[in-house]
Amino acid sequence: MTQSRIPWQAKFIALALIWGSSFLFMKVGLAALHPIQIASGRIFAAALILAILLRVTGSHLPRERRVWGHLAVSSVFLTALPFTGFVVGETRVSSALAGIGNATTPIAAVLFALALLPSERLSGRKLAAVLVGFVGVVIIAEPWNAAGRPDPLGFLIVVLAGACYGLGWTYNRRFLAHADLGGLSQPAALLLCGSALMVPVTLVWWLIAREKFPRPWSLAPGAHTAVHPVWLALLCVAALGFVGTGIAYVLQYDVVRAAGAVVSTTVTYLIPVVSVLLGVFVLGEHLGTAQVLGFAVVLACAFAINSAPRRRRPGQAS
Repeated sequence: MTQSRIPWQAKFIALALIWGSSFLFMKVGLAALHPIQIASGRIFAAALILAILLRVTGSHLPRERRVWGHLAVSSVFLTALPFTGFVVGETRVSSALAGIGNATTPIAAVLFALALLPSERLSGRKLAAVLVGFVGVVIIAEPWNAAGRPDPLGFLIVVLAGACYGLGWTYNRRFLAHADLGGLSQPAALLLCGSALMVPVTLVWWLIAREKFPRPWSLAPGAHTAVHPVWLALLCVAALGFVGTGIAYVLQYDVVRAAGAVVSTTVTYLIPVVSVLLGVFVLGEHLGTAQVLGFAVVLACAFAINSAPRRRRPGQAS
């Protein structure tokens, strides 16, 4: 396979734009579809395109049962739960605020690493960043302002969805770090597991909601009178799956191979910035002073958590 001539920096920027716009796509998709339909459609579409790319590139899926078992667990926290959680949360909060919830991922990852990675140690700098990060989350939630605060349940859901990523990637480090899954094998297998999980979830939801949704693919009541046209909502969901999840996985792995895992994780800082800008300038959403201040605190803490500690010079006292 020939090496791509596109520089990794361009792929990095594209990844931030794609993932940052996912929150806008989810918000628009809600004009025509139920959150379960959006989450399942996203996972099914992404699994389809990665399966095709897997075939085109000549890669193979893993064969060990142990690996598939760990991938099934990972898929719960990297696909099914966060994809569903973010879109459910967006029924109650803005897409900009949902993107801010995603910024809590590095903070959650530190806590889960302590539980799952025996060699992980919590330095004083990281502990301080985690504690201050929680303060930032509280500032965003604005519990002292009953009249103008974000919906508490909606914000809690998007924060937990962001935390799922922290748990899922930490679980991957613990149990799949040494598995030989070259190429697109791991992301394709992950999304196939996610698809298998979403089939019973979608069927159970449909059995409960059959009065409003005669078929699993039926449009939501009032879709044709919503603020966004049906065709645009469906297009956004398709883009969310094929581009926002499927193609994004390809770009992510390319960046990791070219620049390393540490550099690739810094995209976490840009995703909420993109989601906030799109929410405010495209959808006309509004963030209060507390949300902007809390967002800045959380973002700074996420940067502090992921930044490498300074190395001491030879002979420097500890």
